[in-house]
Amino acid sequence: MDAYDSIVPDTADWTWVTERPCRDCGFDPAAVTREELPRAIRTNAEVWQVVLAGPDVAVRPDPATWSPLEYACHVRDVDTVFAERVRLMLAEDDPEFANWDQDRTAAEQDYGSQDPAAVARELAEAAERAATTYEQVRDVEWGRSGRRSNGSAFTVDSIARYHLHDLVHHVHDVAHVTRRLTVDAYHAHAAAYATGTAAMPDGVAEEVRALADALGAGGRVLEIGSASGRDAAALEAAGLVVRRTDVTPAFVDLLRESGAEADLLDPLVDDLTDPAGPYDAVWANASLLHVRREDLPVVLARLAEVTRPGGRLVASLKEGDGDLVSTHGHVAAPRHFTLWREDALRAVVEGAGWSVETVGRSTGRHGEPWLDVRGTRR
Repeated sequence: MDAYDSIVPDTADWTWVTERPCRDCGFDPAAVTREELPRAIRTNAEVWQVVLAGPDVAVRPDPATWSPLEYACHVRDVDTVFAERVRLMLAEDDPEFANWDQDRTAAEQDYGSQDPAAVARELAEAAERAATTYEQVRDVEWGRSGRRSNGSAFTVDSIARYHLHDLVHHVHDVAHVTRRLTVDAYHAHAAAYATGTAAMPDGVAEEVRALADALGAGGRVLEIGSASGRDAAALEAAGLVVRRTDVTPAFVDLLRESGAEADLLDPLVDDLTDPAGPYDAVWANASLLHVRREDLPVVLARLAEVTRPGGRLVASLKEGDGDLVSTHGHVAAPRHFTLWREDALRAVVEGAGWSVETVGRSTGRHGEPWLDVRGTRR
């Protein structure tokens, strides 16, 4: 059987993503401004540079699912095709676009056999051309129209959002790769991260005091993503009892070397229970932001199962659309972040057995927006 015979063609009509959020990848068309589009396209291309430099990039997770390399080839061609369509809309009145069969293109060009380094270069170039195309659209031109051969109608504004959703969604499709890279990044740079984050931000210190006041002395806290142990030490200084856990082996080693007990634990699959009984709170400061979108409801539900009714949840995640791979901060290697909008995050937290008390907003070291969640176990 040809490798592409096992791929089920995507015949779904995705035009609805120009009007409402995608539950799978988190893209919200209303949250992206025209001014942000070029930067978002360039940022997406940066993610693929990381993915394509990783191991096993040509390996499919299963016979019916494209490999990261095949997805990258598709993204490269999406940037090319949509930039051409936008330029056509700007040059002609209500043009009809030439039909593009993405599945046939993948088979004819044999995406899976292409050179990852060449694809990375071509994708970056295509993304830059697409971003530049949108930057050159004048205010009066965003309403210009065009249509596909099946009759679906677009404006420059709506096709831009349709285009960006495609890019965001395919980063979501390879999140299994970027998750592995994230753990590897922290493992390789654990000491540098611990040193760089030694000082506790005022906002985190306030959350520590608030949780200690709510629980009282002796309250038992399950910490997800203990890293260097900074937060755990502050929580214990405030009178709480903390179980330190992390998915990164190097962080667990650092904690044990410092004399603290720590468990290597993945909250998605490992046993979270404690012989002493349910926890009084879960502390997840800047850790659940690495969890894949489809996995966060499972993780939050598992955390709720081991927390007493009335117990507390304190968590912080980055705000935005889709997924991001970044090398900013104290880790000189790529890390994956799942970005959330408030409404979607509230729904996930509530659906997992918690009542949301507040979702606050804060600003990170590089000016990025964060969502700070306080919840109560129902």
